[in-house]
Amino acid sequence: MGSVAGLKGNFVRTAMDAPFLTREEEHELAVRWRDLKCEKALHRLAAAHMRLVISVAARFRHYGLPMADLIQEGHVGLLEAGARFDPDREVRFSTYATWWIRASIQDYILRNWSIVRGGTSSAQKALFFNLRRLRARMAHEAAASEAHFDVHQKIADAVGVSRADVATMEVRLAANDMSLNAPLTEADGNDSVERMDFLVDNAPLPDEAVSDMIDSERRVHWLRSAMNVLSERELRILRERRLSEEAATLEALGDRLGISKERVRQIETRALEKLRAALMQRAPQSAFA
Repeated sequence: MGSVAGLKGNFVRTAMDAPFLTREEEHELAVRWRDLKCEKALHRLAAAHMRLVISVAARFRHYGLPMADLIQEGHVGLLEAGARFDPDREVRFSTYATWWIRASIQDYILRNWSIVRGGTSSAQKALFFNLRRLRARMAHEAAASEAHFDVHQKIADAVGVSRADVATMEVRLAANDMSLNAPLTEADGNDSVERMDFLVDNAPLPDEAVSDMIDSERRVHWLRSAMNVLSERELRILRERRLSEEAATLEALGDRLGISKERVRQIETRALEKLRAALMQRAPQSAFA
């Protein structure tokens, strides 16, 4: 840790000790890079502005990410600015590079601050990086004027997002990510209770669900094939007695067929025996036995 801190300190001191460039020197280096692709010119231009990278990175240190990583990402943005800079425009390189440095650092924060991706639009990105500042300002204004207003709505109007987006972002910024494997309580021995232990899904596993579906389709195929051994009357009685949502009574079915209810029961019993025998012949290992 000491060596890492020492390297970081040396880097910062080196960046701070780098000489400033005059407008003419800056223009000459940018022209040499643009026209001749002189890497030494680009390196000198970037080295002279590393203090700018450190300054911008320091504004984002409260997001909980290593300062060294923020500086590194800012350096990437600085090099991108150097590669794109047009020396013929009447603007200083530091002014142009600041946007690229800030954008690179902000993108890094959005990618690493949480495993849940946020700030996918420009408005959401602005909300993420300005919510705390805007909320503090709104609270100060409300206290100063002794007025009561919806802070979330005021922030939403200022940034250009919905009130629900503001409330959601505030909740996200209020707490860090939590691992489902993080221990909640220490149990006896070396075991511990994790958050995952309380997320029980009683649904079957995907392979079990697929297996059940295949078995069900196979049984339906066997049943339809076996029903070919039944006569038309036997088939009608089984359908109305066993395969209908509202099973017909023996008496009602007997009246429709012009036979007694006892005869209906006998035909049903015989049809079931024929059907069971046909199923056993086609699939003796099945669960129809």
